[in-house]
Amino acid sequence: METILTTVLYISLLLHMGMIGVTVWRVWHGENVIDRLIGADLLGTFTLAILVLIALLNKDSLYIDVALGLAALGFVGTIALSKYLADEQMF
Repeated sequence: METILTTVLYISLLLHMGMIGVTVWRVWHGENVIDRLIGADLLGTFTLAILVLIALLNKDSLYIDVALGLAALGFVGTIALSKYLADEQMF
């Protein structure tokens, strides 16, 4: 049973890495700033998913702690950039 779980985790890791490639392309070649902001937020989400998958594969909870910190920073960054785009001022 553990072999099946490991195989599924590796396949999921490869799929997430592929989706990161597509997302980086979208951030790089976005049509406007909103598309790039959404792509950057999605890039953070995929990075979190990859960190959790690595934590499951290595059986090490340190990666989950790093993922939680990255999620908090990503949330604050997305809110700040969205506010800047909406009001053209930061505060």
